[in-house]
Order: sequence, then structure tokens, then C-alpha cells
Amino acid sequence: MTSTATESVRDEPRGALTALRGRLHISTLGGLAGIVILVGVWAVLAALHVANGTVPGPWQVLHTMYTDGWSLYGPNFKVTAWGALQGFVWGNTLAIALALLVVLIPPIEMLVTQLAILSYCTPLLALGPIILVVFGGRTPTVFLAAMYCFFPTMVGAVSGLRSADGTSLDLVRAYGGGRWQRMRRVQLVSALPNTLAALKIAAPSAVLGAIIGEYLGGVDSGIGVALTAAQTAYNVPRTWGMALAAAALAGLGYAVVALIARAALPWTRAEVR
Repeated sequence: MTSTATESVRDEPRGALTALRGRLHISTLGGLAGIVILVGVWAVLAALHVANGTVPGPWQVLHTMYTDGWSLYGPNFKVTAWGALQGFVWGNTLAIALALLVVLIPPIEMLVTQLAILSYCTPLLALGPIILVVFGGRTPTVFLAAMYCFFPTMVGAVSGLRSADGTSLDLVRAYGGGRWQRMRRVQLVSALPNTLAALKIAAPSAVLGAIIGEYLGGVDSGIGVALTAAQTAYNVPRTWGMALAAAALAGLGYAVVALIARAALPWTRAEVR
């Protein structure tokens, strides 16, 4: 191999890394531009007194959030985050476990699929009061958060497990590997991209479920409770501030899972040539 060819091979990874960094930089700038545009539209709508002045300006909302301080947002944020996290763990654990059973025991697929569709189509807001009456406390918050996570994660996990390369499965089978060996050595690895993509959707969904659970009553803290109190008091800027806190919590959940996915799946990053 000539020296020129050798240098070209050595420079190729550096060039790919530089190009990837450039793409990430452009993506970040695009996201920031989108936020700026949204804030600008928000400010214009507030200036036009849309909906009889019930749209406060972004600076008014930020000032209210600053005035209220951590003493209001911090405890409510923590309570909702903890409920969403519990629901996220329970719902996704159940979803992944059932997905594994569907692949290992195909005859139960129809039953499990019907249960998943039923959980997705049932108006969960109607189930919340029943759970509240039966269990009380914060159980409806965790329950609704788990139910909002369950369906997308199960669908993603099942599709990921079934996306395993047939040649790899045949190879394990040829060496005497059974169903569990094929699952452990091939299918679980193949399922990671789809499953983690589903978990990125499930994280904000868990926050939504937790807030809806808090709306049902039976608890004395949380973003949902603070939203209800602000609406009752006709404190519009605080209502918008709590909505921003909810959006920030949902975005934080998505970002954490996305970072975990990037760390766990380095081979799935797009190659830039």
C-alpha cells in the first residue's frame, strides 16, 4: 500500500467524525431556531391580545416563574417526576416482558395483542377514578403513567425482536442453540434500536399520564395539582408557567433516554462519508 493510500485510510475516520460533528452542529442550530420562532410567535399572539388577553407574553410568564421561585416549582416538579418515573419503569417492564413472551411463545400473541390494544383504546381518564377509589393516594398517577407507556414500548419491542437477521438465527441454530440462545445472542441485540426508540416516546408519555393522574385529585402536590390551583385562581401566567414546567419535564425525559440510546448503540449512528 502506498503512503498516499495509507494517509487516506488514516484520514477517513477523522473526516467522518468532522462531518458528523458538523451535522450535529447544524441540527442543534435548527432546534434553537425552532425555539426562537415559537417564542416569537408566542410574543406576537400575546401582543395582539388573542383570546381576550388570556395569552400572556413569554417575558411575563418567565417573570412569574422567577417570582414564584423554586419553592413552588421545585417540590411539584419532583413529585410529578417521581410518579412519572415509577410509571415509566412499571409500564415498560411489563411491555418488554410481554414482548419477550410473544416471541418465545407465539400462540399467546393474539391474547397479548388484544390486551395491548384494549389498554391503548380504553379512555384512561375513565379508569383513573376507579383506581383512585380502590387504591387511593398516588396510585392513579403511577397507573396512568404506566398505561401511557405500555403500548408504544410493547409494539417497538416486538417489532425489534422480529427484525433479527435470519442468517444469524440460522447460524445459532446450526451450532445447537435453542430458542433462548437465539433470543439472547441475536434477537435481544437486534431489538435494542426499536425498543430504545419506543422508550423515547414513552418517557414524555409517562409525564402526561402522571399529570392527568394528578388532575383526578386524591393528591396534594404535583404539576397537575398546581395547574388546577392556578386555573381555579385565574392566575393565567402561573398556569402557563406550570405548562412550561410540564413541557420541560417531558423534554428532560426524552433527552435522558436519547442520551442512553446514543451511548448504548454507537453502531447505529449514521456514517458520514
